[in-house]
Amino acid sequence: ARHVLLLWILVCSGMTEAIEPISTTIAVGMAAALTGFLASYQNILYYFHECCRPEWISFNKTGLKTDLDNKLFGQHIASRIILKAVNGFMSNDNPKKPLVLSLHGWTGTGKNFVSKLIAENIYKEGMESSFVHVFTSTLHFPHPSQNATYKSQLQQWIKGNVTNCERSMFIFDEMDKMHPGLIDSIKPYLDYYDKLDGVSYRKSIFIFLSNAGGESIIQTTLDFWREGRDREEIELRDLEMSLSLSVFNNNQSGFFHTSLIDKNLVDFFVPFLPLEYQHIVQCAKAEMKARGLDPDPDVADMVARDVVYFPKSERVFSVKGCKTIESKLDYYT
Repeated sequence: ARHVLLLWILVCSGMTEAIEPISTTIAVGMAAALTGFLASYQNILYYFHECCRPEWISFNKTGLKTDLDNKLFGQHIASRIILKAVNGFMSNDNPKKPLVLSLHGWTGTGKNFVSKLIAENIYKEGMESSFVHVFTSTLHFPHPSQNATYKSQLQQWIKGNVTNCERSMFIFDEMDKMHPGLIDSIKPYLDYYDKLDGVSYRKSIFIFLSNAGGESIIQTTLDFWREGRDREEIELRDLEMSLSLSVFNNNQSGFFHTSLIDKNLVDFFVPFLPLEYQHIVQCAKAEMKARGLDPDPDVADMVARDVVYFPKSERVFSVKGCKTIESKLDYYT
């Protein structure tokens, strides 16, 4: 900034009058130098200050696939859908609408974790990016009586951030705890519009996270287990219809009778299956590796055995998924 100010003073102040015979040449030369400096100065700024540019926002398809393959366990359906959906969307220079994903499942199955992986493979700053915005229902929208205010604020927040960067990502956590009707306020931004009030939302990503529908996912997974069938045989078509209906008709959910579902604006309902013992072992080993430790099978086994499973009679699925693995590892290592 001091260099720019100095050049501005040299060019714009009366100092040039002292060297009148060649003032025109100097002024032209300095103007050219200043223009070149400002251009290079701006480019330098792009590398040190996050901007809505390819230097900071660039999709890493290989990175996302590797992360999903190596860090997400027991979620063959979610992994496949997420990779195809995000890759297809980010590869399209002219999408017709924003990408809208709704992730559903029991606690600790990987919904928040997948959102983090998506962010890390699009934004250089990952979840810390100023273009990734997280809304938590119980924190940002706690009072039902304030729904009208929340609707207005939510519209302004989204419009303002997309105006700032069309490649924005919005994550709505605890959708099952959001007051019904609130999320409908953003319907226009998810629809097939080229622009709304001069702003295009078509390159943004909206991700909804919810425990709603988890019961139907668990029941289907349990039915497969009781029939002796491999969980890898479960396909999206086995879950998608019952999932969308249970979410749509749940009057305690933010998606209750929402126009987002009614108008088919959610591109994918992504089911996250309940995790079994083997997946808890994998989570424990992955956490050890993340801490720079050699994965110890015995420790991973102890952690997995210490987890509570359900149903009580069969003890098949982890009650909290992989959510408590970090604290349990602290105890065993």
